Amino acid sequence: MDTCDEENAIWETVVRKLRAAGCVFAEEEARLLLSASRSTAELAERVDRRAAGVPLEHIVGWVEFSGLRIELDPGVFIPRYRTEFLVRQAAALMQPGDIVVDLCCGSGAVGAALAAMRGRIELHAVDIDPAAVRCARRNIRLADGLVYEGDLYDPLPDELCGRVNVLIANAPYVPTESIRLMPPEARMHEARIALDGGPDGLGVQRRIAAGASRWLAVGGCLLIETSRMQAPWTAELLARSGLLPQWVHSEEHDANVIIGRRTECAGQVG
Repeated sequence: MDTCDEENAIWETVVRKLRAAGCVFAEEEARLLLSASRSTAELAERVDRRAAGVPLEHIVGWVEFSGLRIELDPGVFIPRYRTEFLVRQAAALMQPGDIVVDLCCGSGAVGAALAAMRGRIELHAVDIDPAAVRCARRNIRLADGLVYEGDLYDPLPDELCGRVNVLIANAPYVPTESIRLMPPEARMHEARIALDGGPDGLGVQRRIAAGASRWLAVGGCLLIETSRMQAPWTAELLARSGLLPQWVHSEEHDANVIIGRRTECAGQVG
């Protein structure tokens, strides 16, 4: 058997095992696992983990997001395709030199993507999960952004108050009782703190909205990813916080983003 035949035989074996485990995209996953493995022993170990339900992105250590390869460690929230819509909406509002803050940044995928698209921005990213912060610092390093560990606005420097042009938040918005209905890959292998939005799914969004006007510049915008069902409630949260809300939706991405603009008359909210 020549090398090509041997590689095909290995690939077919991997595909069969992944299909048997219920992997919908077995062929694509097999190719990725083969290319990412340095030995047959490492390949076998990775295939076993994938067949056991470990997310492919955690096994290979990266995910493609907005054209970038975002590094991921086990347990860190995996950026979703729909969040690329959030990135595009934010990028459309940004100008060179803008101050951009990414709350609940996770792996730093959103901030890294915005820096790659727009460049020359002052980027600050925050997450409460130490594992996510470690990832974000690797992914954002090329953008010369700063990554802070802490709870929402708490670790941000005071000098940013009233100066932030774009504030982005892909905060957890799954209602607590709905987490059990999520795919096993998410509920078993991603940090719960990155999923759980409280009883109504709006707990973290509520806190973000309440503090936004203190940090946003006049004319600055807060963008929050949410679900279609929760979008009206998210918009109301922003309106109650003195922001002018707009709901934008993408059928292609199955994504919903609420954009809240701080106007001249918006008051500073704690």
